[in-house]
Amino acid sequence: MNWQQLISNKRLGQEYRHSERHDDRSEFKRDYDRLIFSAPFRRLQNKTQVFPLPGSIFVHNRLTHSLEVASVGMSLGNDVVRQLILRYPDLQGKLIEEAGTIVAAACLAHDMGNPPFGHSGEKAIQTYFSEGPGQQLEPSVSPEFWSDITHFEGNAYAFRLLTHSFLGRRKGGFVMTYSTLASIVKYPYSSTLAGKDGRKDKFGFFASEADSFCRIAEELGIPASPREGKEGAAFARYPLVYLVEAADDICYEIMDIEDAHKLKLLTYDETERLLLGFFDEMGKKRILQRLDDEQVTDLNERVVYMRACVINLLEHVCVDVFVEHEQEILEGSFKGSLIKRAPQHIRDAYTDCTSLSVERIYRSKPVLDVELSGYKIIETLLHTFIEAAMNPERFHSRQLLDLVSSQYDIRSADIETRIMAVIDYLCGMTDVFALDVYQKINGISLPIV
Repeated sequence: MNWQQLISNKRLGQEYRHSERHDDRSEFKRDYDRLIFSAPFRRLQNKTQVFPLPGSIFVHNRLTHSLEVASVGMSLGNDVVRQLILRYPDLQGKLIEEAGTIVAAACLAHDMGNPPFGHSGEKAIQTYFSEGPGQQLEPSVSPEFWSDITHFEGNAYAFRLLTHSFLGRRKGGFVMTYSTLASIVKYPYSSTLAGKDGRKDKFGFFASEADSFCRIAEELGIPASPREGKEGAAFARYPLVYLVEAADDICYEIMDIEDAHKLKLLTYDETERLLLGFFDEMGKKRILQRLDDEQVTDLNERVVYMRACVINLLEHVCVDVFVEHEQEILEGSFKGSLIKRAPQHIRDAYTDCTSLSVERIYRSKPVLDVELSGYKIIETLLHTFIEAAMNPERFHSRQLLDLVSSQYDIRSADIETRIMAVIDYLCGMTDVFALDVYQKINGISLPIV
């Protein structure tokens, strides 16, 4: 791969039409703005990140998380570009200078494909088809579609959301630039390859959007895997994906530690130990001395400062790793994430945070309560609307289908289209709206006039 071809402001769905411009924004800044002002992005404010949506103590939701990831992503992209231009002066004045904006836009979009209740919602969709009543539908659909829904993945759904035309008149969904779209595909292979040949049990695009990704890959010069075409489509990772992934890795792990301290799942001493673990002894002393000199006595504020120091450190480390391994990244041979190639003491500190998070945060009662409830809500909604879509002639089915927006082709003659329309409808819900629909269709609540 080469940087000149990798950065393209051509738009998916608008390749052969001139777009009239009324301002001086770059095409990538237009991507960023389209996402910020979109309804799917706005709905992230009512989607759980890790902890239950806030009561008296505010913790992160998907919206605040995405904004923070975009901020770190902007810094990563800009810092990488500065170093690459020093290495390759010919890149100055080229589109690669917009890498920070591209990464930031992709960071805004990276969680937009998550269904309500996050990973428990994903699991509810997967297991409804692989273990639940949805199993009976397998003979009625293609093997590729069956693989897609039994491996359902929020990352792949984000790509569908941004490229599919069900969102409106314009073919191509959001009509995003090729480079921004490529930057959100962390797992650039189809579901039929998920979990094979050392790949994660995730995937980057549904069969219905595979042609779109192939078109993007051809335009940007992203090479196909040697196995491409045998069991499914597979490609090398687009280089800027590593920066989007790093921004997400940095924010979710470190911010979860801060939230856990606020919710008193971690003591101050435990939190300080975890955050200062990223620094050598001199670095630890410098941070603590600064807090003492500034007379910061509020424990939450001390945690905020330490958290900021960690994020700053990890951002610089990830930039260094990316630039050091640039050739491997361009060759498509780089393995793992940038964090996993950091110096050993950084990796050890990050692993400590991850291990404690699994034990004390992700398995805490508040989190498990949301996951259990969310799983049941999504499972029930999925079953109810799938039954209605499969049997539209029934009286109650007609009532249910009338609830679904006309933008979803839930009455299609094609069974796969109907099933996917149900999934589209559910994934567009917020946590609160999903709960509201669940309660109403089960007769638990009535609308108040």
